[in-house]
Amino acid sequence: MAKFDKLAVLRKMGETGMVPVFYHKDVEIAKQVVKACYEGGVRAFEFTNRGDFAQDVFAELVKYAAKECPEMALGIGSVVDPATAALYLQLGANFVVGPLFNPEIAKICNRRLVPYTPGCGSVSEVGFAQEVGCDLCKIFPGDVLGPKLVKGLLAPLPWAKLMVTGGVEPTKENLTSWIKAGVYCVGMGSKLFPKEVVASGNWAAITTKCVEALDYINEARK
Repeated sequence: MAKFDKLAVLRKMGETGMVPVFYHKDVEIAKQVVKACYEGGVRAFEFTNRGDFAQDVFAELVKYAAKECPEMALGIGSVVDPATAALYLQLGANFVVGPLFNPEIAKICNRRLVPYTPGCGSVSEVGFAQEVGCDLCKIFPGDVLGPKLVKGLLAPLPWAKLMVTGGVEPTKENLTSWIKAGVYCVGMGSKLFPKEVVASGNWAAITTKCVEALDYINEARK
């Protein structure tokens, strides 16, 4: 069961403005990354359903975060079908993210009052997602669609809450472009977790990256 309700999760995403996206098959490394992000100010973290037994790693992460990162809302990403969504909801996922929009997933999540953030690439897809209760839609892939799509989409749908993922970088220029375009928050993966940093166990570097990125977001919002 989710630790935080839908409104609390969306608030965490919106207030911080950034949701790290990460996967690793080693649960101990995943724990350290979650902890490093938490210490850097992150309060919503997306673990990716990517490798074999990803659900086992996620289950351990939820238990770990409950003790070590009490205000962290852990969610699951790359979910494309309702069965997978149901599995992770049983393991305590606080939100579900997908690369595409599947209305059947919305039904599963709505039943538990858990946010479902589907991947959308057009005004029509965002509109359809909103009709089935998706409060936050993911603009994906961000590096292909660009900030101009976000700005253009918000013109006819000014009430829309959008999270952009794909190609987002922890730089002042990149983050400012998305925030100024009007996104609710950004999802950030590999650029926040360089392979060499994770391999060396330099968790302090990840914390520093998170602090810097959140500072850029706050500055851009002023």
